[in-house]
Amino acid sequence: MFQDPQAEAAVFLANERFYRAFSDGDYSAMSELWAQHVPVTCFHPTAPALIGREAVLQSFRQILRGAPTFALRCEDAVVTLVNDTAILTCYEGAGDEPAHLAATNVFVVEDGKWRMVHHHAGPLSRPLRRAAPPIVH
Repeated sequence: MFQDPQAEAAVFLANERFYRAFSDGDYSAMSELWAQHVPVTCFHPTAPALIGREAVLQSFRQILRGAPTFALRCEDAVVTLVNDTAILTCYEGAGDEPAHLAATNVFVVEDGKWRMVHHHAGPLSRPLRRAAPPIVH
């Protein structure tokens, strides 16, 4: 494990692109984000494992077929770097609702870019309350 602020910022940006592609229903952007030369896997909430780029991207093609009617957001993201691999953990929530999923997104450097190789989201035992905005007087 090591700290590299530039690498961490690039991973956060790649992660942001994942959630933007999902929220915008942008299959092309989603496809671009996933690794092409490294094996990939995905666990959607309550679904079996998807192994291989074709299976993973087919699942996103189906999910994004009709643009989602909500924005999927990532909260409390933390990045851990291990050489050319980044493990990002966060909580996912939809729209203004409390976060209801825990997620792990794994990225590797491929062709000079951080690309996703694994996404796993699963339900929390109970949703997390969002922090109330500060009161300004």
